[in-house]
Amino acid sequence: MDTEQLEPLLQELIDGQKKKLLSCARRIVPTVTPDDLLQPNDFIELEEHPLFRYEEGVLEGLHTVAAAVAAARSS
Repeated sequence: MDTEQLEPLLQELIDGQKKKLLSCARRIVPTVTPDDLLQPNDFIELEEHPLFRYEEGVLEGLHTVAAAVAAARSS
């Protein structure tokens, strides 16, 4: 699989993880919006919740892989 094939797969994984993160956040703070997830530290309940932090870390990991693939593709 080359990077051109990998990028859409990574985007699909990122989109799915964003949905999972929002769902997790809404179980903790029902009124949270997708924009709120850009600054989750505004919600102490999210800031201190280990499952939310784990899912947020998974999303960040996927973003890191996507950035590495994009960098490899452009070099």
